[in-house]
Amino acid sequence: MSLIITDYNRTAATAYAKRWALSRNPDFYNFDKLGGDCTNFASQCVYAGSGVMNFTPTFGWYYLSLNDRTPSWTGVEYLYNFLTQNDGVGPFAEEVPLEQAELGDLVQLGRATGDFYHTPVITGFSGRNVLVSAHTYNVYNRPLSSYNYTRLRVLHILGVRKQN
Repeated sequence: MSLIITDYNRTAATAYAKRWALSRNPDFYNFDKLGGDCTNFASQCVYAGSGVMNFTPTFGWYYLSLNDRTPSWTGVEYLYNFLTQNDGVGPFAEEVPLEQAELGDLVQLGRATGDFYHTPVITGFSGRNVLVSAHTYNVYNRPLSSYNYTRLRVLHILGVRKQN
């Protein structure tokens, strides 16, 4: 199988995030009562910008239903691991400083202990402020600076691998 690299559609990812930030897409289960919906929402946004899932069992990145999905679709650390280590089909990313963030990239917020617990999507910039949209506690274009966190990492989506 040969793969080609295509651009990540930041416009589509951001438009999706803005469309669904304050509500839920009925095509996806709402994980609010199962640990939170933030990474599910972030994955939906990345999927809107990539157009392809990785159906590798366990270590891929896909969602078909509540009971047919990978841990990376809804788990903060699992999504980080998939995006930064993916060399197969689907989106891939690198961790960058906040100053290099672009629309449609993901931010992950963490504690001093090193565990990361929240995955907002970058949906705007206002001066020097990064604006994010997210689920669990629904927000639309909230200033990242208004969050209380100890650690932060930015996942910059570099592109998307698709089957040729």
